[in-house]
Amino acid sequence: MSGARARIAGGAVLVVIAGAVAFGGPAVVPHSPSAFVSSPYALPSAQYPLGTDVLGRDVLSQVLTGGSAFLLQGIAATVLGVGLGVMAGIALATIGRRVADVFLSVNDIVIVLPQIVIALLVLTRIGATSLTLICVIGAVHIPQSARVIRAASDRVITADYFESARSLGVPWRGLVLGEILPNILPVVLLEFSIRLAMSVVVLASLSYLGFGSTSVSWGRMIYENQGALSIQPWAVLGPVILIGMFLIGVNLLRDGITRRMGAS
Repeated sequence: MSGARARIAGGAVLVVIAGAVAFGGPAVVPHSPSAFVSSPYALPSAQYPLGTDVLGRDVLSQVLTGGSAFLLQGIAATVLGVGLGVMAGIALATIGRRVADVFLSVNDIVIVLPQIVIALLVLTRIGATSLTLICVIGAVHIPQSARVIRAASDRVITADYFESARSLGVPWRGLVLGEILPNILPVVLLEFSIRLAMSVVVLASLSYLGFGSTSVSWGRMIYENQGALSIQPWAVLGPVILIGMFLIGVNLLRDGITRRMGAS
């Protein structure tokens, strides 16, 4: 149990630090993130603690400004994908077995396709905006989440308490909200944490490949400054460290919560 608490505490600290920089940073930004304040790739100095980027913009200001949109995109994509996956998973568990098997066969075909490839194909056709990034990344989460939630819902539907509630005439909406969802909530939370980490990784990967949002963001900073990593590394290391902290924190939280649920 102490190990679980340590993971939860450590994960929470890392997530809070990354979140504080992302969402509190714009309030203390020293320069406009789009202002050309010095020569390109100027080294860190007292005036510019993390130096400047490819266009001579202050890296610290970009780090403090570019995290909120990046993380919000990841969170929104995860909420969309897992939310629709939960609805699809419960529906697959409650409809007829033959119909569910057909949908699951199609679902399994989609699951084996690489997420990043699907995202690239779609974004190449429709362009990379904040909305399209959220929708595309959210969509690729739906098949995986639906399968996980369907398996968890199956266990509830075959339980005695569910059969008892149904025999008492509880309406289907009441069964879903009162019996299925409360009993699969730990699985939903675990699935959300997994998909959140994956959303951030996919966003960073797409930005690295030049398909990220055009606004200032941690992912776009990596893409724009990767060519001068040996000259002025902080333009890349700054966002990479914060993204890494967030991902490690989410994974530690997930592991700690899973251990606590297993011990209870």
